[in-house]
Amino acid sequence: MILGSDRSPSRPAAIAYSPPWRPSLPLLLSSLSLLSLLYLLLSSRAPSPGGRFVTDAELSALVRAEVSRALVPHLSASSASNLAGVPSSPDHAALGFVVAQVPESERLRVLVTGGAGFVGSHLVDRLMVQGHEVIVLDNFFTGRKKNVAHWESHRNFQLISHDVVEPLMLEVDQIYHLACPASPPHYQYNPVKTIKTSTMGTINMLGLAKRVKARMLLTSTSEVYGDPQVHPQPETYWGNVNPIGPRACYDEGKRVAETMMYAYEKQSGVEVRVARIFNTFGPRMHPNDGRVVSNFIIQALQGKDITIYGQGEQTRSFQFVDDLVDGLMKLMNGGYSQPVNIGNPQEFTVKKFAEHIRELTKSTSKIKYLPATEDDPTQRRPDISVAKRELNWEPKVDVKEGLVKTIEYFQSVLDEGGEIVPTGQGAVKPKGYKAPSGR
Repeated sequence: MILGSDRSPSRPAAIAYSPPWRPSLPLLLSSLSLLSLLYLLLSSRAPSPGGRFVTDAELSALVRAEVSRALVPHLSASSASNLAGVPSSPDHAALGFVVAQVPESERLRVLVTGGAGFVGSHLVDRLMVQGHEVIVLDNFFTGRKKNVAHWESHRNFQLISHDVVEPLMLEVDQIYHLACPASPPHYQYNPVKTIKTSTMGTINMLGLAKRVKARMLLTSTSEVYGDPQVHPQPETYWGNVNPIGPRACYDEGKRVAETMMYAYEKQSGVEVRVARIFNTFGPRMHPNDGRVVSNFIIQALQGKDITIYGQGEQTRSFQFVDDLVDGLMKLMNGGYSQPVNIGNPQEFTVKKFAEHIRELTKSTSKIKYLPATEDDPTQRRPDISVAKRELNWEPKVDVKEGLVKTIEYFQSVLDEGGEIVPTGQGAVKPKGYKAPSGR
């Protein structure tokens, strides 16, 4: 099949996740017999002892209870709890999410690639709360099912295990294309695959958007500016990128993805949006992603040396994930189609940021300086004039407030999973970890 074409693949490319349990034939027959008998008894609509007829809802509940009674002894603990109506992990209601009731005519069907990842899962929460139907697509390289497990039983939610480098056939109204490893150790682990995700994956999503006439948003990155010679960086700056350096697989991949977005807009009339995301932090960050925030917090909480690559004079700007989600949704649903910086212009040197985290965690960790990382940008700060003017957006969460929430999250990760060894600057495959329930 030609990537991005309008032809349908000869077989389905995506397989929705389902529990691996298969009942035996005798078990099925006995269960069907029980169900048939129960249905015949109840569907006669005979009055209950209190003189009231059995309702359809009660009938459904009774049938479900009988299925549970017959099948639960043969299931795993997690499958049994789901079948019995008791989720194996906290559901959305237990976590305080209240889903809006939206008329069918106003409800959107939204695809989120990379939706089980750090940013994607927060975006999924917001879309689900608004009452939309959400399809999450993820290959779980850096994403985790745990991040969206609280939506598993909701009728508006679907999780598909699939890699965007392969074509996919769906009917959707909007596509948020987030799929791609975003931390240097992870995207450098398999640079060819990183390039494929940004190029082939984006072509596949654009082909889907073209076929079903969906609006598509690409989460690009501040890395398209490389090591900037203009400060702060406006969207009109073309960047200073090393096309053959260790970060090029990500930087150049995203630059090509942006090019393809606007080629499809001009040639095929696809509605596109491009967000250039600056450093983002918050709960559900992968503890081994090797980024400044996660590494510093994990090291400080465990009393280990806080490691800085270089002298710590390089600058970064950090935004809380809730602000990013606000910006992405305003961009998707607004009328502005050119690239937009989404970030917090509050700027820190890496050294000052490490000291700030050490203070917030009340840690006795020492700061340790290691050799600088190749092609590490010396400064990074967004010019958000366009976002303010076109989206009426700017960050609302103070960095300190966001850090307190993120520190609490990582403390819970440590409490449940034990020691975490932070990732260094070298390329590495994402490690598994025990994410805290309901976070």
